[in-house]
Amino acid sequence: MVQQLTPETAPNIIYPDSDGQPMADNTKQFRWIVTIKENLEILFASRDDVFVGGNLLWYPVQGSIKTRQAPDVMVVFGRPKGDRGSYKQWDENNIPPQVVFEILSPGNRTQEMINKSLFYQRYGVEEYYVYDPDTLELSGFLRSQDSFAEIEEIDGWISPRLGIRFQLTPDTLEIYYPDGRKFLTSVELDQLREQEYQRAEQEYQRAEQECLEKEAALQQYQDLLAKLQDKGVDIDNL
Repeated sequence: MVQQLTPETAPNIIYPDSDGQPMADNTKQFRWIVTIKENLEILFASRDDVFVGGNLLWYPVQGSIKTRQAPDVMVVFGRPKGDRGSYKQWDENNIPPQVVFEILSPGNRTQEMINKSLFYQRYGVEEYYVYDPDTLELSGFLRSQDSFAEIEEIDGWISPRLGIRFQLTPDTLEIYYPDGRKFLTSVELDQLREQEYQRAEQEYQRAEQECLEKEAALQQYQDLLAKLQDKGVDIDNL
């Protein structure tokens, strides 16, 4: 009997979920990453087909564990929300992140940022934004065919994909929702929530006070009618 040989099974490739690098080098960089990521989550909370990731390894090429980047923030249209250890593009209908943000820190080297830009350019990113919170410099790049073109007038720029607006001030970068609301930190969001709660509580107390005053006035009116009836006054003909 002739034994049939089967081809060797290709070994399973493990795509690490971490590159061993910290998410941020300092509190300022971390705060900006979280603020942009969480506000984008809020912006697209009602859309099930928009995935927002923060510091998540993106593997664009199946079989290559070295071809990867971990954008500070990335937005993918056409993919469902949900937890992921990494973003393996071949498992995501081969859809690359369309928008990427990088927040600079003193530890970022020029060559490192050049390599990132070339990576995003090569693998299909449509919009790429880089912000340095120390120098207050914002750069933006828009895909033009197979390469990036720098956005010359970035102050007041509205992202074609996200609809958000970037506004540079002497002190910081401000980002606005399409409806004009400003991106807020988690602390600012909690303060706003507390203010809304206090306002609602005051409105409730005001309405309750008005109700009590009306009840008191009605009771006084009824007491007056009762006194008139006791004195024999025909209140029906008043």
